[in-house]
Amino acid sequence: MKDASITTEALYQGTDVRGMALHPEAIPCFLTTAFTMKGFEEVQETYAAKGYTYVRTRNPNRTALGEIISCLEGGEASLIFSSGMGAITSTLLAVLKAGDHVICNANIYGETFSVMTDILKKFGVDVTFADYQIPGAAAKAIRPETKLIYSEVLSNPTLTLVDLKAMADLAHENGALLMVDNTFTTPIAIRPMDFGADIVINSLTKFLNGHSDAMGGSVTTSQELCDRIQPLAMLLGTPGDPFSSWLIQRGVSTASVRLPRQMHNAEQLAAALTRNPHVSKVNHPSLPDYPQKELADRMFGENGRCAMLSFIVPEDMEKIDAFMKALRFPRYAPTLGGLHTTLSHPVTSSHMGVPDDVRRKMGITPGMIRVSVGIEDVGDLIADFENALRVFD
Repeated sequence: MKDASITTEALYQGTDVRGMALHPEAIPCFLTTAFTMKGFEEVQETYAAKGYTYVRTRNPNRTALGEIISCLEGGEASLIFSSGMGAITSTLLAVLKAGDHVICNANIYGETFSVMTDILKKFGVDVTFADYQIPGAAAKAIRPETKLIYSEVLSNPTLTLVDLKAMADLAHENGALLMVDNTFTTPIAIRPMDFGADIVINSLTKFLNGHSDAMGGSVTTSQELCDRIQPLAMLLGTPGDPFSSWLIQRGVSTASVRLPRQMHNAEQLAAALTRNPHVSKVNHPSLPDYPQKELADRMFGENGRCAMLSFIVPEDMEKIDAFMKALRFPRYAPTLGGLHTTLSHPVTSSHMGVPDDVRRKMGITPGMIRVSVGIEDVGDLIADFENALRVFD
């Protein structure tokens, strides 16, 4: 029999719970803070086997979800966190030390930018921001003490694409690790480890859960690195809770059904917005005039690109506010990746803490609107956006 697809394999991951003789169709939610033991011998055996003891250390629901994420991402092991930011900060603090140097894409999620500029600085880690769209910029930033190169697959919210293979080669040639945030694209569209990434982050709160009802994050990497990250995560208190892990496992099981529709809807909506006279620019890797179209075709292949897009309208805050109010279906939400189409205004939300001159260098202006596209009928979405954009007439 031929090998099963990744989506089928993932559906059957995380169903066997160590120490449980029963085999339920759906994994139970282990809402307990601890697992009891009868005596010193059992205590010693459990700790030696890295079994289930205290919820912050290990929990069957986190283990099950980790197995699924590892399967989807093609990694050796995964850890589950309370949020995507929890996964990012715990991993960075575990793999870096004072005196180390990090290269980070200049066009990055606002809160990741703050971690790089504020938190890592306090721990003596130096960060250089390089524009990965400029050939050779990252290579020029390399130092002998460079230990990590950080990137997203598609930047949030401008959707510029990073050549992961080139970045992996650069990192490995200089003894560094490549850490990639795959939240926008998810392993349904692309697996960064196939291009050489060493560490992959997902905010499970977003597309992989897909139901806007649970918060979580994951890091997928080698077992060796997981063994370094896990003890620190336990001390920082960043592991995910059982109920959220259980909910996210349900959501991930349908990701391969939901996301292709969302990605298709995003492609159709992006194409429609390019034809609107009030929209000066649309960012989506499926568009014929996407600046990195050749790279996108090579990296994504036949897969969908992503279910996110952004576009730019005139920098008139009153009319932007009127536009959002005129929409019938989408609503403003400071998140993304749910079943419903939502939008946000990066300048007043995700990138509010980034200086204006830095934002503009990233391509983020007050006229930019970011859209997370849902599973609605795409014709309804296009009609809704076209009607609301008339406020700019």
